[in-house]
Amino acid sequence: MLRLARENDGWGYRRIHGELLNLGWKVAASTVWEILKEAGADPTPQRADRSWSRFLAAQAQGILDVDVLHVDTVFLRRLFVLFFIEHGSRRVHIAGIRYLIRDNAGYFTEAFDAVFTAAGTRVVPILPGAPRKNAIAERWVGSCRREATDRILITGERHLRLVIDEYAAHYNDHRPHRSLGQHCPEGVGTPEPPASDDQSRVIRRDRLGGLIHEYAQVA
Repeated sequence: MLRLARENDGWGYRRIHGELLNLGWKVAASTVWEILKEAGADPTPQRADRSWSRFLAAQAQGILDVDVLHVDTVFLRRLFVLFFIEHGSRRVHIAGIRYLIRDNAGYFTEAFDAVFTAAGTRVVPILPGAPRKNAIAERWVGSCRREATDRILITGERHLRLVIDEYAAHYNDHRPHRSLGQHCPEGVGTPEPPASDDQSRVIRRDRLGGLIHEYAQVA
């Protein structure tokens, strides 16, 4: 636990708990919280809009969030990343949908909406001044910024594309999500990892030049 906390200073106890479960250590989240607290690492605060979350839970499999992440390069050029994220699986990509939830930013024009309405998709703009209504997409933006783009000097479009693609692969294939039982989106429904013991060895895989760490156990 302390190794994961030491090597990943942006991880809260839930994030570390998920990583431990994926490594085969069956430990309670409360135990992780207590150990981190004793070590001086405060837990990540939890916030939720319950009324909206109930709606999202009921409609999760048919909802796709869309938003734009903007990144400023070292040459003072602003680039925009358009992304989609499924509520039910948390996968970041473009997929079949019924509802589309978006915010009211100026770059979402009538022509943008027309592409989806023409395909039979119902577009649902969120209320002005209520960014938390698009919480799933905003959460991905925050995670992407904290863990990747805010920690790299982006030089241009090609560089940004490489960074975003690498982070999306990490997000979909490895990063645990509390709402998915601490599985990654692509790991839902897969067998649980074997239980770890004192003979287990944990290896680390680095992404983005060591900016992001992924862990796995080996015999």
